[in-house]
Amino acid sequence: MTDFVPPDFVAPRALVADAFRLEPLGPQHNDSDLAAWGSSIEHIRSTPGYPDGRWPPVGGMSSEANLGDLTRHAADFEARKGFTFTVLDPATDEVIGCVYLYPTRSTEHDVDVQSWVRADRAELDVPLADAVAAWLEADWPWERPERHGR
Repeated sequence: MTDFVPPDFVAPRALVADAFRLEPLGPQHNDSDLAAWGSSIEHIRSTPGYPDGRWPPVGGMSSEANLGDLTRHAADFEARKGFTFTVLDPATDEVIGCVYLYPTRSTEHDVDVQSWVRADRAELDVPLADAVAAWLEADWPWERPERHGR
Protein backbone atom coordinates (compact mmCIF):
# COMPACT_ATOMS: atom_id res chain seq x y z
CA MET A 1 0.00 0.00 0.00
CA THR A 2 1.31 3.43 -0.89
CA ASP A 3 1.23 6.38 1.46
CA PHE A 4 -1.75 8.69 1.18
CA VAL A 5 0.65 11.64 1.09
CA PRO A 6 4.42 11.63 0.47
CA PRO A 7 6.53 11.10 3.61
CA ASP A 8 8.02 14.60 3.43
CA PHE A 9 4.70 16.37 2.76
CA VAL A 10 3.60 18.86 5.40
CA ALA A 11 -0.18 19.06 5.39
CA PRO A 12 -1.63 22.57 5.34
CA ARG A 13 -3.49 23.37 8.53
CA ALA A 14 -5.62 26.27 7.33
CA LEU A 15 -7.49 27.77 4.43
CA VAL A 16 -8.77 31.30 4.90
CA ALA A 17 -11.41 32.98 2.73
CA ASP A 18 -13.64 35.97 3.34
CA ALA A 19 -16.71 33.90 4.21
CA PHE A 20 -15.09 30.93 5.99
CA ARG A 21 -11.96 29.56 7.58
CA LEU A 22 -10.80 25.95 7.65
CA GLU A 23 -8.80 24.35 10.44
CA PRO A 24 -8.27 20.71 11.41
CA LEU A 25 -11.41 19.22 12.97
CA GLY A 26 -10.96 18.08 16.55
CA PRO A 27 -12.73 17.32 19.82
CA GLN A 28 -12.80 21.03 20.69
CA HIS A 29 -15.41 21.50 17.94
CA ASN A 30 -17.82 18.87 19.28
CA ASP A 31 -20.76 21.00 20.42
CA SER A 32 -20.71 23.38 17.45
CA ASP A 33 -20.11 20.53 14.96
CA LEU A 34 -23.00 18.48 16.33
CA ALA A 35 -25.30 21.52 16.20
CA ALA A 36 -24.19 22.32 12.63
CA TRP A 37 -24.82 18.97 11.00
CA GLY A 38 -27.69 18.07 13.31
CA SER A 39 -29.62 21.10 12.08
CA SER A 40 -28.94 20.28 8.43
CA ILE A 41 -29.35 16.53 7.92
CA GLU A 42 -31.64 16.73 4.87
CA HIS A 43 -29.53 19.47 3.29
CA ILE A 44 -26.28 17.51 3.75
CA ARG A 45 -27.84 14.31 2.40
CA SER A 46 -28.75 16.21 -0.77
CA THR A 47 -25.21 17.58 -1.17
CA PRO A 48 -23.02 16.01 -3.89
CA GLY A 49 -20.79 13.36 -2.33
CA TYR A 50 -23.27 11.88 0.13
CA PRO A 51 -25.10 9.42 -2.14
CA ASP A 52 -25.26 6.35 0.07
CA GLY A 53 -27.62 7.81 2.66
CA ARG A 54 -25.55 6.64 5.62
CA TRP A 55 -24.37 10.05 6.79
CA PRO A 56 -25.49 12.02 8.51
CA PRO A 57 -27.66 9.65 10.49
CA VAL A 58 -31.32 10.61 10.24
CA GLY A 59 -31.80 10.28 13.97
CA GLY A 60 -28.68 12.29 14.79
CA MET A 61 -26.25 11.01 17.39
CA SER A 62 -25.28 11.67 20.97
CA SER A 63 -22.66 14.20 21.91
CA GLU A 64 -20.44 11.33 23.05
CA ALA A 65 -20.74 9.50 19.71
CA ASN A 66 -19.99 12.71 17.80
CA LEU A 67 -16.98 13.31 20.04
CA GLY A 68 -15.77 9.82 19.12
CA ASP A 69 -16.03 10.69 15.42
CA LEU A 70 -14.16 13.97 15.88
CA THR A 71 -11.44 12.22 17.90
CA ARG A 72 -11.05 9.63 15.11
CA HIS A 73 -10.81 12.34 12.44
CA ALA A 74 -8.16 14.19 14.50
CA ALA A 75 -6.17 10.94 14.89
CA ASP A 76 -6.41 10.29 11.13
CA PHE A 77 -5.05 13.80 10.50
CA GLU A 78 -2.07 13.27 12.79
CA ALA A 79 -1.42 9.80 11.29
CA ARG A 80 -1.74 11.30 7.77
CA LYS A 81 -4.44 8.75 6.86
CA GLY A 82 -7.07 11.38 6.11
CA PHE A 83 -7.53 15.10 6.59
CA THR A 84 -10.75 16.53 7.98
CA PHE A 85 -11.25 20.25 8.33
CA THR A 86 -13.98 22.10 10.14
CA VAL A 87 -15.39 25.09 8.29
CA LEU A 88 -15.77 28.03 10.64
CA ASP A 89 -17.52 31.36 10.37
CA PRO A 90 -14.60 33.80 10.65
CA ALA A 91 -16.66 36.29 12.68
CA THR A 92 -18.04 33.86 15.29
CA ASP A 93 -15.88 30.70 15.10
CA GLU A 94 -19.11 28.70 14.79
CA VAL A 95 -18.92 25.48 12.78
CA ILE A 96 -20.73 26.01 9.49
CA GLY A 97 -19.48 22.94 7.61
CA CYS A 98 -16.81 20.33 7.09
CA VAL A 99 -14.31 19.17 4.46
CA TYR A 100 -13.01 15.59 4.21
CA LEU A 101 -9.91 14.53 2.25
CA TYR A 102 -9.57 10.74 2.38
CA PRO A 103 -8.11 7.95 0.26
CA THR A 104 -10.40 6.69 -2.47
CA ARG A 105 -11.02 3.16 -3.66
CA SER A 106 -11.22 4.42 -7.23
CA THR A 107 -8.34 3.71 -9.58
CA GLU A 108 -9.25 6.88 -11.47
CA HIS A 109 -8.71 9.21 -8.50
CA ASP A 110 -6.14 9.69 -5.75
CA VAL A 111 -8.25 11.48 -3.12
CA ASP A 112 -11.93 11.56 -2.22
CA VAL A 113 -13.10 15.12 -1.49
CA GLN A 114 -16.36 15.75 0.34
CA SER A 115 -17.72 18.91 1.88
CA TRP A 116 -20.93 20.18 3.39
CA VAL A 117 -22.28 23.38 4.87
CA ARG A 118 -25.18 24.04 7.20
CA ALA A 119 -28.54 24.52 5.54
CA ASP A 120 -28.63 28.16 6.67
CA ARG A 121 -25.30 28.70 4.87
CA ALA A 122 -26.24 26.86 1.67
CA GLU A 123 -25.00 29.79 -0.43
CA LEU A 124 -21.46 28.82 0.63
CA ASP A 125 -21.66 25.27 -0.73
CA VAL A 126 -20.26 25.98 -4.20
CA PRO A 127 -17.76 28.67 -3.10
CA LEU A 128 -16.41 26.27 -0.47
CA ALA A 129 -16.10 23.40 -2.95
CA ASP A 130 -14.40 25.70 -5.46
CA ALA A 131 -11.99 27.11 -2.85
CA VAL A 132 -11.08 23.59 -1.74
CA ALA A 133 -10.49 22.54 -5.37
CA ALA A 134 -8.10 25.46 -5.89
CA TRP A 135 -6.39 24.71 -2.56
CA LEU A 136 -5.89 21.07 -3.53
CA GLU A 137 -4.35 22.10 -6.81
CA ALA A 138 -2.04 24.66 -5.22
CA ASP A 139 -0.99 23.09 -1.91
CA TRP A 140 -1.69 19.36 -1.84
CA PRO A 141 0.08 16.47 -3.62
CA TRP A 142 -2.85 14.85 -5.38
CA GLU A 143 -3.49 15.16 -9.09
CA ARG A 144 -6.82 13.38 -9.60
CA PRO A 145 -9.34 14.35 -6.91
CA GLU A 146 -12.82 12.83 -6.85
CA ARG A 147 -14.98 15.90 -6.29
CA HIS A 148 -18.32 14.16 -6.83
CA GLY A 149 -19.38 16.21 -9.81
CA ARG A 150 -18.35 19.58 -8.40
